[in-house]
Amino acid sequence: MVTDSRRYWIDTMSRIAEPVLNALSEKRLKASMPVKGDPSRIPYMHLEALGRLLAGMAPWLETGGRSGEEGELRERYAELARRAIDAGTDPESPDCVNLTQGEQPLVDMAFLAQAILRAPTELWDKLDARVKKNVTNALYTLRRVRPFYSNWLLFAATVEACLFRIGEQWDPMRIDFALKQHEKWYLGDGMYSDGEEFAWDYYNGFVIQPMLIDILDTVGDQYQDWAASRPVVLQRAKRYAAIQERLISPEGTFPPIGRSLAYRFGAFQPLSQMALREDLPEKLAPPQVRCALTAVIKRMAEAPGFYDDRGWLSIGFCGDQPEIGELYISAGSVYLCSLVFLPLGLPAESPFWRDADQEWTSRKAWSGLSFPIDKSL
Repeated sequence: MVTDSRRYWIDTMSRIAEPVLNALSEKRLKASMPVKGDPSRIPYMHLEALGRLLAGMAPWLETGGRSGEEGELRERYAELARRAIDAGTDPESPDCVNLTQGEQPLVDMAFLAQAILRAPTELWDKLDARVKKNVTNALYTLRRVRPFYSNWLLFAATVEACLFRIGEQWDPMRIDFALKQHEKWYLGDGMYSDGEEFAWDYYNGFVIQPMLIDILDTVGDQYQDWAASRPVVLQRAKRYAAIQERLISPEGTFPPIGRSLAYRFGAFQPLSQMALREDLPEKLAPPQVRCALTAVIKRMAEAPGFYDDRGWLSIGFCGDQPEIGELYISAGSVYLCSLVFLPLGLPAESPFWRDADQEWTSRKAWSGLSFPIDKSL
């Protein structure tokens, strides 16, 4: 049975995805995608939209419903996604994405690589041999970029993990360096610094914690020290997920702190990822997390101006607020919000979707109800 919450999540994700995948699958994304933000970002925004959108949709494409209305919709979007990957990586396509100009393509090829890791059957195995070759060449091309000394190390590592997963030549050193540096940047209580100095933002959510998990899930058994780090990384991610759930207010809001706020509810990727893995912290019930995340999605996706008059996402935090977009924010980069939808990869019969609604921590606390004490890691 598809619950109202699951249907709402699917409907919202579909509305976000439709303009991107429909246009790119028909090789008209560059002709139809609006320009928002700094015009200097035009060369990057098409790969940004493709990689970031699919990174969030991938679990649903891979393990979402196979029957009924959801099954038909999932199959349609899986086919659109494969056609979009083809259009974006084919050198002869008018929508071939930029892989050679600037450093930014490393970031968004990494998100596409992450999508393949999350949906290897739908987004890799079912690709034609020609498309697989184009994707592989694109992954190799991004080795030209030297990542910045920050979370960017994980983009290079994710590309290498994907090359490993698809049976191509991979470079363990790029992964090892990223893992070791992030271990040095661990601050305690489930938080990593993004580089040598800590900044209070949501990059633990947008990039760091989820990519560490996906990389180690893929190649963690290749070296003993990588294998030993995996349970530690997961324990930290669980703690960070617990913190994220407590950041959601009774009204479904969260603090607008730090950079990249235009990625909206993509900030909650770690909480969504731990729900998908069915490995939430002990005191967090799956339906409690569902209700908290649904409240956030509704606050943002139903705000006036979330979509423009053609259905594309606007730049903003809660509505159309272009002034909060940094110079690197574009019409494509904002599709990182899709990362919140990872739990759609769970079956409709799972406790996350099936069990009765439960209040989340802030609603309990601010209603005078009993709620658990918070404990640091």
